[in-house]
Amino acid sequence: MKKSVLSALIVFVAAVLAMPAAWAVCPVCTVAVGAGLEGARLLGVDDVITGIWAGGLTLSLFFWTVGWLKKRGVTNVWLLIVLPLVVYYGLLGAVYLMPGVTFGAQTLWGIDKFMLGVIVGTLAFYLGARWYVKIKRDNGGHAKFAFQKVVVPLSFLLVATAVFWLITK
Repeated sequence: MKKSVLSALIVFVAAVLAMPAAWAVCPVCTVAVGAGLEGARLLGVDDVITGIWAGGLTLSLFFWTVGWLKKRGVTNVWLLIVLPLVVYYGLLGAVYLMPGVTFGAQTLWGIDKFMLGVIVGTLAFYLGARWYVKIKRDNGGHAKFAFQKVVVPLSFLLVATAVFWLITK
């Protein structure tokens, strides 16, 4: 169990650190992901599903912060990328420090469900954001429809949610 958790964590950290320069994500998208996260928790949704939305929200906040810092002239890689990653994902990891929360209490494939969801949600949101950038680039620098910047990453999170809902049911 410890090997699979460590392996998943190493793959996750390597994938996040290997990301090229961040693309800013709009505040509407961040709010939409946050609303999805809170709604899931209030409805008693499985931890892996909640983790998917937490991972998406965290990466969205990271992109948003990097965009904000770039607008203010910050160019230091440590301040621009590493510090927000450590802070946001560190805060997400602090969930396990809360009373009554036990790491590994609920697992799927030998990985804590919430952590697995965070990894999947982060990757899904990242792929959605990258796909939007590709679509925009292929369309002459313009979105094909209004709010496409919001719809594409959220659709990736929704597909990941549906897949893991089917797996856990």
